[in-house]
Amino acid sequence: MKQIEVVAAIIRKGDKIFATQRGYGEWKDWWEFPGGKMEAGETPEEALVREIREELSAEISVDEYLCTVEYDYPKFHLTMYCYLCSLLTEALHLNEHEAAKWLAKDELDSVKWLPADVIVVDKIRCMYESATANGFTSFAEA
Repeated sequence: MKQIEVVAAIIRKGDKIFATQRGYGEWKDWWEFPGGKMEAGETPEEALVREIREELSAEISVDEYLCTVEYDYPKFHLTMYCYLCSLLTEALHLNEHEAAKWLAKDELDSVKWLPADVIVVDKIRCMYESATANGFTSFAEA
């Protein structure tokens, strides 16, 4: 089976995270965290900065490793390295996606996530709950 390694940015702002809707391919119209394939010789963090610059014309800070997702799609095996990130620039421009949303905890299930991204959403939901239990008022503080 074909193996694909990608990176994903979980971009946080206050108590919301940024989600993008695919505008192409077999999974068109499904939602995902922005990111993409790693290039030879890149670290995951370098790939994330490059991908977000390409996809969203934005600069990010890669703040913290969140998780690695291993998922078998019908035609390939995906390894996705996921990082919590924050914006260094406020402007975002959708260069590859057809839509985007800032989602609060109670809105996470309002979009149709790609199967591998559902695993990340579950981890984010746990982080929200942990932040609340520890007295934080926003997801970004956790």
